Amino acid sequence: MSALISPKRLAVAALVALVLPAAACGTDKSASGTTSTPSPTATGSGTAAAPQDCPTAPVDVVVSVDQWGDIVSQLGGKCARVKTILASSSVDPHDYEPAPADAASFAGAKLVVINGADYDHWAADLARTSAPSAPVISAADVTKTPDGANPHLWYSPTAVGAVADAVTAELSKLAPQAAGYFGTERSDFATALQPYDSLIDKIKAGASGKSYAATEGIFDYQAQALGLVDKTPEGYQKASANESDPSPADIEAFRNALANHQIDVLIYNTQTEGSIPQQIRSAAEQANVPVVDVTETVPPGVTSFVTWQDDQLTALAKALGVTV
Repeated sequence: MSALISPKRLAVAALVALVLPAAACGTDKSASGTTSTPSPTATGSGTAAAPQDCPTAPVDVVVSVDQWGDIVSQLGGKCARVKTILASSSVDPHDYEPAPADAASFAGAKLVVINGADYDHWAADLARTSAPSAPVISAADVTKTPDGANPHLWYSPTAVGAVADAVTAELSKLAPQAAGYFGTERSDFATALQPYDSLIDKIKAGASGKSYAATEGIFDYQAQALGLVDKTPEGYQKASANESDPSPADIEAFRNALANHQIDVLIYNTQTEGSIPQQIRSAAEQANVPVVDVTETVPPGVTSFVTWQDDQLTALAKALGVTV
């Protein structure tokens, strides 16, 4: 949309040069906004190891965006060196222009993980040119999501599980000595997701059929999984998807739906620019319609994908009157 409402779009910031991963335990976030999982010391053992040990040399993995980077890091553990190219909420994946350092990062990759659905086309291009022999896992491909469809697949519980399974399977092929290790990491990730899965089940049981509207469609996959009914006015919805201005009639329709309590909760993307989303939020507040804040990218200071999603789902449950 115009300067009044540029949904999804934050100002594109320059990403500074990528840094080499440090030789330390855990996952580090560098000042550049690039996330790296450093290499553990390989044991040389051919048997499955405890989660704290890696039985072979770690696999170098490049991930396009941080929405998937944390998940891949958890799945790879110490048997993967994971570098996330965009780990900053100030950088727009749609418009990002990769630097030479990004091409160098892809050149060393043994596995590439991207979102797809034309969300991070630059990453798909770099994979083809700089890492032609590396397998590419695309969230869009594993979920059969075409270009032009809603690309915010990390908000789909089905996509999260499908990508996790695909990453584990590919890592196990690339490092067969660590197959047992990767299987354990996948099980641990499933355990970590239990609060997330439980929240989804409770909200679906307690609020299925209730309505929502959104200032932008990033949350739609999650809302569908929860059984919520989308009451965002059609004209506004189309304008948001096309990144164009909604008409005055579209805005008025949104305000009227809120004022008449046809909408149970407003989903508000805090990373959207412009005055119109704020006007919609104000209309919801004036009508005493609960507002739940969501973000497109992992917010600063949030430590994991699960924490990010759990916080938003807990807020949504409260807004819908669901006890969790």
